[in-house]
Amino acid sequence: MTEIVLKIDERQVKAKAGMTLLQAAQQAGIYIPTLCHHEKLEAFGGCRLCMVEVESRGWTSHVVSCLYPVANDIVVRTRSEKVDKIRKVLVEELMAHAPDAPELVKMAEEYGANRDRFEREASFCVLCGLCVRYCNEVKKKNAVSFFDNGSVRQISFVPEVARIECWDCQECFAICPTSYAQAAYLLTEALAFPGQRKTAARAVKAVAKPRVVIPIMPVS
Repeated sequence: MTEIVLKIDERQVKAKAGMTLLQAAQQAGIYIPTLCHHEKLEAFGGCRLCMVEVESRGWTSHVVSCLYPVANDIVVRTRSEKVDKIRKVLVEELMAHAPDAPELVKMAEEYGANRDRFEREASFCVLCGLCVRYCNEVKKKNAVSFFDNGSVRQISFVPEVARIECWDCQECFAICPTSYAQAAYLLTEALAFPGQRKTAARAVKAVAKPRVVIPIMPVS
C-alpha cells in the first residue's frame, strides 16, 4: 500500500493511502479532540471538534480531520489561534444542550469556553450519532434512528424494535458522551412497554430463589 508522508504539528508522520488526518494523528500519538468518532464506525463529521488547519501548495484551509484524506507534503496544525476559536464556539454551542457532559466540561476548560454563552436547550443530546450508527453499523439492529431535520432533529428509539433488541444489549449507553441514549431508551420503555422491567426482575428473582429441599423420612 502506498505510503504517505506529511507533517503534523512539526512532526513528520507516515500514513497509508486512504487514511484520514485524524487516523494518521492518532496513529502517531497526536491528540485531536472529537465527540462523534469511533474506531468501529464510519466517519461522520458531526461534531466538527476535530477541525484542523491544513497548508497545501501555499493555501491554508480548515478541515474536519475525520473526513479529510492524508496527502503527501501537506502541513497540518492541530492547534492554532483560528482552530482554537472554532473549537471554543463549537463547545459553547454543544454545552447549550449538554452543559454537564464530562468531555465537554474538559474541553471548555481547555479552550476557555463559556458554558452559558448560548441559550440553554435542555435536550442533553449533541447529535453525535454514535448510538444510531453503532446500532446500525455494528449491531445491525436499527433500534435507534434520527428523526426530523435541522434544528428539530433528534434521536429516538423505535419501540417495536427496542422492545425486542435493546433489553439484552444497551451497548450504546457506554459510548454516548452525554448519557442521553440511556435516558431516551428508558423513556421509550416507560411509554411503549411499561412493566417489562418489573416482569424481568421477578423472573430473575424466581430463578435465583434457593430451592427448598424437603427430606424424605424413612418409614419405620
